[in-house]
Amino acid sequence: MTRAALYARVSTLDQHPETQLLDLRQLAEQRGFQIIEEYVDHGISGSRTRRPALDKLLADANRHRFDVVVVAAFDRMARSVRHLLETLDELSRLGIEFISLRESIDSGGPLGRAIVVIIGAIAELERSLIVERVRAGMRRARLEGQHIGRRPLDLDRAAILRDRARGLSFGDLAKLHRASRTTIRRVLAGVPKGSAQTRSEVTENRRPETAA
Repeated sequence: MTRAALYARVSTLDQHPETQLLDLRQLAEQRGFQIIEEYVDHGISGSRTRRPALDKLLADANRHRFDVVVVAAFDRMARSVRHLLETLDELSRLGIEFISLRESIDSGGPLGRAIVVIIGAIAELERSLIVERVRAGMRRARLEGQHIGRRPLDLDRAAILRDRARGLSFGDLAKLHRASRTTIRRVLAGVPKGSAQTRSEVTENRRPETAA
C-alpha cells in the first residue's frame, strides 16, 4: 500500500487547517493510500523560511517514511517559486511522488512526471548559475587584489616559545595568542601550518602539556 504524508498550512490562528485536511483525506481514501502522518503548520505565514511541520516532513522524507506527499495547493507548501522548485526537486531525488489538488499535478502520472523533470532541470540550471556567479565574483575580487578565503595567522613564534618556557600549557597558549592548540603545537614544533606531522612529533609535543 502506498504510504502518504498530508501537508496543510494556514496563515492565521483563526483559520482552520481541517478544511484542507478533509479534501486530502478524501483523496487518500480514493487512491487507497495509507496516511502515515498529517503535517500541519497552523498560524504560520507562507513567507516564513522555517516551518516546524514542513521541516519535519522533509526530514521524514529523507528517512523514506512515506511514498507520496499530498497538498491542497502549491502555495500551501512553498513560500516562493524558487522554494517550490527546490522542494519538488528534493522529493523527486528521494523518489517520493507529489500531488497538488488545486493544480491537478500528480507526479505519478505521465504529465506530472514531465513537469517534475522540467522542474528538476530548472532547479539544476539555477544551481549552476549560482555557482557561476560565485566563481565570477571570486575572479573579480582576485583581479582587484582582494584576499579570498581565511587570512593566515600572524603568530609570534618567539613569544610563544618564551611563554611555553614560562610553563604555560597548550590551552593557555592557545587563549593568549588566539589560535588553536593544533596551531600552537605546529608553531612550537616548527612545522608550517598545513604540513603533516609525524606521530613522534605529536607525541613529543604532548609531553610538556601533561607536565603543565
